[in-house]
Amino acid sequence: MPGFLGKIEFFVGAVLLAVITFLVFIAAVMRFFGHPLIWSVDLAQLLFIWLCFVGATRAMRERVHLGVDFLVRLFPFAARRLIETALAFLFIAFLLVLAYEGYKLTMLNWQRVFGDSGLSYAWVTISVPAGSILLTISILSNTVLSWRSGEETKRLVFTRPKSTDELANQQDAVEG
Repeated sequence: MPGFLGKIEFFVGAVLLAVITFLVFIAAVMRFFGHPLIWSVDLAQLLFIWLCFVGATRAMRERVHLGVDFLVRLFPFAARRLIETALAFLFIAFLLVLAYEGYKLTMLNWQRVFGDSGLSYAWVTISVPAGSILLTISILSNTVLSWRSGEETKRLVFTRPKSTDELANQQDAVEG
């Protein structure tokens, strides 16, 4: 399932980025010719917000978010997995609160119009609960995969597993 979701995230992200690029390019060309398309910039901003959440979800699934693990790396694998699992549940609690509050904000902004586009501002604010739910699913998936993995694979919730080349180089440095 994560491989399938990853492909969907990649496709949606690529399409959003292509549409944003096209909209900004067309807006620049039309402005140059004296016929600005005000709505295209608004739509590009709206799509960019969604792209950020799709990208954050993909980065979470791939375990490539920036993190500070200087002290945690000193612990053995079992302790690191427990710490990351506790952090995962803390993040999930925060994301669920964010989703709930984002939903309330969306309901408040349903009648508000987004810029000159004529679209409801709710399409902007609903990205927060949707993105929070997607991130929650990614964290849960990573947590389950971490606990299903064995001691030999040493898969963690947030930390990307080292490649075999990195492990070999690290082992050579320790032995040499």
